[in-house]
Amino acid sequence: METIPNEGFPRIAACEPTCVKVEPGKIYSWCSCGLSQKAPFCDGSHKKIEGMPYRSIKVQFTEPAEVWFCECKHTKTPPYCDGSHKECCKEQVK
Repeated sequence: METIPNEGFPRIAACEPTCVKVEPGKIYSWCSCGLSQKAPFCDGSHKKIEGMPYRSIKVQFTEPAEVWFCECKHTKTPPYCDGSHKECCKEQVK
């Protein structure tokens, strides 16, 4: 497998969070690197990054809920949105 240099990560997948209706008992694997084609969830793309410094973050819920998953990948409360996109996406938002 060809590796990608570990520069400029995590990548911003989107400048707003994604709301997901989660199911109890199901395991969700959140993408922390920003390369996934299944955002906000992991598709294993982090394995291509040199040194593999990123991993998916797995969460499971006991009750059905609407959860806001971070897409800018700069949250301080992964995998949940904490509003970090408002700062890290300033230049991308017109």
